[in-house]
Amino acid sequence: MSTKKTSVARGGPSDKITLSVIKADIGGYVGHSSSHPEILTLARNALARAKRDNLLIDFHVTNCGDDLELIMTHRKGVDSRPVHKLAWDVFLAGTEHARKLKLYGAGQDMLADSFSGNVKGMGPGVAEMEFVERKSEPIVIFMADKCAPGAWNYPLFKTFADPFNTIGLVIDPSSHDGFDFLVHDVRHDKSVLLHTPAEMYDLLALIGSCEHYLVKAVYTRQGEIASASSTQKLALLAGRYVGKDDPVCIVRCQSGLPAVGEVLEPYAMPHLVSGWMRGSHYGPLMPVAQKDANPSRFDGPPRVIALGFQLANGKLVGPRDLFDDPSFDLARQEANRMAHFLRQHGPFEPHRLPSEHMEYTTLPGVLRKLEKRFK
Repeated sequence: MSTKKTSVARGGPSDKITLSVIKADIGGYVGHSSSHPEILTLARNALARAKRDNLLIDFHVTNCGDDLELIMTHRKGVDSRPVHKLAWDVFLAGTEHARKLKLYGAGQDMLADSFSGNVKGMGPGVAEMEFVERKSEPIVIFMADKCAPGAWNYPLFKTFADPFNTIGLVIDPSSHDGFDFLVHDVRHDKSVLLHTPAEMYDLLALIGSCEHYLVKAVYTRQGEIASASSTQKLALLAGRYVGKDDPVCIVRCQSGLPAVGEVLEPYAMPHLVSGWMRGSHYGPLMPVAQKDANPSRFDGPPRVIALGFQLANGKLVGPRDLFDDPSFDLARQEANRMAHFLRQHGPFEPHRLPSEHMEYTTLPGVLRKLEKRFK
């Protein structure tokens, strides 16, 4: 495997821009439905200070449901200790304020007591990439709530490997050779690089198992980073249920990469993802405007937002709220219909996750009470 594709980004000259998206659930308002405005203000003020101190070039703070989302540009590279420490400190301060407000699940994603170099493995979700800006650099950042990181497997496959979704794979010479997928085995902490279209079936054999094999990154055949996503699974880190992972994903667009419309198109079909109430159910991933990313029906159904930016020397020009578009109304209607159908199943599969995926939910505590009664 080429070393330049074994990580999400490659080191290099100082003219490279690093885009870091780091998120954490540090307290829900009300319940698990949204984020309190004071938490968002606290985060904006902290990142504004970091920008004045030249740690950051630019930033944008938002939320998807009860997750605080920090979008940051800088020149410090992937896994930068100062940038990750900044995010960690924001989440700690936000957790303290959330406790004062008695927000629900305050600090639930903070699995460590102290910072240890970067936030990976400490609870927060991270997607980062480093690259040299092109003449025009359109970026779409996806943020989801009430679902696991396997939620990106289907749309990333559709975007970068399915010609019925992405016509550029057929008619654009710069995309015609296909893309390379870095797939992470989250249970054994190892990865494999697969080439499409040649190894498409091998890719599907893995990523169809959305709880086990996750698309970590996508590259062009020349080794240029095209997409990066968070693959942290809180339950595997904590050894118990502490909330759903609520992943983030960055996708670069245009000029040899899929067009913005091709990147958004997979979400016109609200595919099923694991998560929803107590992380224990399948539900449709509903594409919504940011103002509608406040899931409340049975703590759901799962939501995804898409914010578009143009990067200009590291400046985040935007965002454009890309799902705030009536052309996704049918997807939202379909998601509501699917959600209503699944809810009628109550505690029965396939609405409730199969038993092997319930190991890290609250169910084992119930089952332990019955162990001695089995004869």
